Amino acid sequence: MNNTREVEVVVIGAGQAGLAAAYHLRRTGFEPERDFVVLDHSPGPGGAWQFRWPSLTYGKVHGMHALPGMELTGADPGRPSAEVVSGYFAQYERTFDLRVQRPVDVRTVTEGTDGRLLVETSAGSWSTRALINATGTWDRPFWPRYPGQETFRGRQLHTAQYAGPEEFAGQRVIVVGGGASGTQHLLEIAPYAAATTWVTRRPPVFREGPFDEEAGRAAVALVEERVRQGLPPRSVVSVTGLPLNDAIRAGLESGVLDRQPMFDRVTPEGVEWGDGRRVAADVILWATGFRPAIDHLRPLRLREAGGGIRVEGTRAVADPRIHLVGYGPSASTIGANRAGRAAVRDIRRLLAEGAPVAA
Repeated sequence: MNNTREVEVVVIGAGQAGLAAAYHLRRTGFEPERDFVVLDHSPGPGGAWQFRWPSLTYGKVHGMHALPGMELTGADPGRPSAEVVSGYFAQYERTFDLRVQRPVDVRTVTEGTDGRLLVETSAGSWSTRALINATGTWDRPFWPRYPGQETFRGRQLHTAQYAGPEEFAGQRVIVVGGGASGTQHLLEIAPYAAATTWVTRRPPVFREGPFDEEAGRAAVALVEERVRQGLPPRSVVSVTGLPLNDAIRAGLESGVLDRQPMFDRVTPEGVEWGDGRRVAADVILWATGFRPAIDHLRPLRLREAGGGIRVEGTRAVADPRIHLVGYGPSASTIGANRAGRAAVRDIRRLLAEGAPVAA
């Protein structure tokens, strides 16, 4: 018996980008469960936000942009961002009746019949004319490899496993990574730890002054050019720099944010540089970012020789039925909203013309 359900559009992921896309589908006449379905593998609403560490309060979040059609108002800046954003997303799903199905794990997306795509999941299969992929990056933490890493006798963990600073009390901690997470971890951990060391591949760039629309567009354009060339996307923050706020200034003045160049090897006791300098450690915390969670798209062979998926706007150049939102230039919260709207506009045009079979 064939239990495959047919829809016009499948949205994979119910974070900021997926909900924005679902909102625009609903707003332009698509009915949830009849015309489109939103599949989310998380246990509840909130996207990746629901997994953030408790000490990341809403007041510490950089530029959380409201979802389309409903502002986030009156949020307590002292509450954990995981609670604030999860509650907001849950209310959003109810308000617009998006009927997100969860927990649903999408296993593969393959070529179906009659020019349709087949989405196979833990909850069965869907046949669709178009796909909006909004799976983000949280499920693919990036762990760099360094000689001797497996010999380290202490603990190694990634930002994705970080639960708060208290667990590092009295320990010597090396934080690897020059992004926002790395600096936040250091500033939180330093009062508890016996010692902290900050290591990055490149010298961090701190940005002074307001980050206006013109600067934002310029940063997004740099990331957009990479995905247009089929290269793996870099985060928007990687080209904007770190905001030089009061907490960062205090960390620089106190020496907590005294950046060291990347070590050459890991030893059983810590890390070592090529000149023989060593730092002993009990913990190495890898704040080294994430990669797009797109392995389920592998059967479609969308990747270019450069390692990424070549994208024009949100559309995969190799297959116009597939749109990636929250990918590359649309990975910021405001970018995700705009990408959701753009993807739906293109998909409506595609469906009106009749979805072509991918080459």
